[in-house]
Amino acid sequence: MLTISNSVQLAEWEIEMSAIRAQGAGGQNVNKVSSAIHLRFDIKRSSLPALYKERLLKLSDHRITKDGIIIIKAQQYRTQEQNREDALLRLKELIQASVVQQKARRATKPTKGSQKRRMDKKTQRGQTKSLRGKVKF
Repeated sequence: MLTISNSVQLAEWEIEMSAIRAQGAGGQNVNKVSSAIHLRFDIKRSSLPALYKERLLKLSDHRITKDGIIIIKAQQYRTQEQNREDALLRLKELIQASVVQQKARRATKPTKGSQKRRMDKKTQRGQTKSLRGKVKF
């Protein structure tokens, strides 16, 4: 059971995990032991509320396929159990991040005073630059 929030939980059957061999350097052990975890989570078949599903499917994340399946590969740790926990944590963070409401942006304009100060500074910088080339020894 993976707890996403107080009211949302995912059952074990919804998350499919398989052990695979990790990539990269690691000596002889990496060739013998399947310590990496390949997590698959089908958004459309899940018991998530409609809002969660909608937001997840709208995300443009490379871990979400066109069919609405989240694929996470965890191979950071040496043990299978640590990689399993890491994959579940990353799934939980992805789901929680998709539901966070973005703050609405309000268009604003700079004040007249700030515009005038900016233009004054620009003219002052231009005058000091023009004086640099004229000084001769």
